[in-house]
Amino acid sequence: MRIVSGIQPTGNLHLGNYLGAIRNWVLMQDEWTAKGATCLYFLADLHAISMPHQPATLAENTREMVAALVSCGIDPDKSILFNQAQVPAHAELQWLLNGTARMGWLNRMTQWKDKAGKNREGASVALFTYPVLQAADVLLYQATHVPVGEDQKQHLELARDIAQKFNNDFASEEAPVFTLPDPIIPPEAARIMSLRDGSAKMSKSDPSDMSRINLTDDADAIMQKVKKAKTDPEPLPSEAAGLEGRPEARNLVGIYAAFSGRDVASILAEFGGQGFGSFKPALGDLLVDKLEPIAERYRALRIDRSALDAILAKGAEKARVLATPTLEAAYGALGLVRG
Repeated sequence: MRIVSGIQPTGNLHLGNYLGAIRNWVLMQDEWTAKGATCLYFLADLHAISMPHQPATLAENTREMVAALVSCGIDPDKSILFNQAQVPAHAELQWLLNGTARMGWLNRMTQWKDKAGKNREGASVALFTYPVLQAADVLLYQATHVPVGEDQKQHLELARDIAQKFNNDFASEEAPVFTLPDPIIPPEAARIMSLRDGSAKMSKSDPSDMSRINLTDDADAIMQKVKKAKTDPEPLPSEAAGLEGRPEARNLVGIYAAFSGRDVASILAEFGGQGFGSFKPALGDLLVDKLEPIAERYRALRIDRSALDAILAKGAEKARVLATPTLEAAYGALGLVRG
């Protein structure tokens, strides 16, 4: 079994990034590698250039993401951790698959419509063919399983369609070139909202640093941000239904649930009827306990550029070995002569 998943390198990682994706990667690594599976986790730097970007920022964000992943528990000795740019087979296979993918399929992609907006003529070709590169990302390694959220289901279905058509057109049923990957629906990720506005997602683009808890925050910063988080004047309810219409209260209780491993009902059974003056210190203590070890390791790793580059190089070398047989098979199936 092979599990493949990617994440775009973004800077200023925060609580939402950790609970939304990184923690699930660690859980899958520990669970699936124990069963003999191979986990490949890549930084999607080739995908990042489909939108306007600053080259120097992309390079630094890539290293930041490596530091964050390792700090949070991704083990380069258990998983294969690398960035796309060091494995040219990703781009090569995308080009080969472009002959199989169809314009109509790509035009139906919801993310293409959302990101291109009304100015589709001004969008990059890379943004349009983004899903084909995603297909190459997983098909290249004969992935058997791919973790997907709601926003990526359509892209995995496209990858399966491309693989199936390629196999039908250029291979035999007995010897297909590509494995059709199945989805893994990860445990539902906590939806983490801004500490200043419970109706908006926690985001690095928010101008207020008080709106988010960064992975680099120390204990004092975490406690200060939690204590100053926006709330309403009412005490916490005793039941989950009482959180309806109270987005800030729901957000803070949800964060507590995500880090404590407890359900909302048991948390409200403990804190129901109490004001936030009691709940916030408990939440702050919990976050410090869970995040401070991650932050300490992150800060140490982040300044060691050579160590981060070595992690990526080691992972890329392993990934290239796994990618080569599939790429060669695809070239051969298409009748392309290689020396």
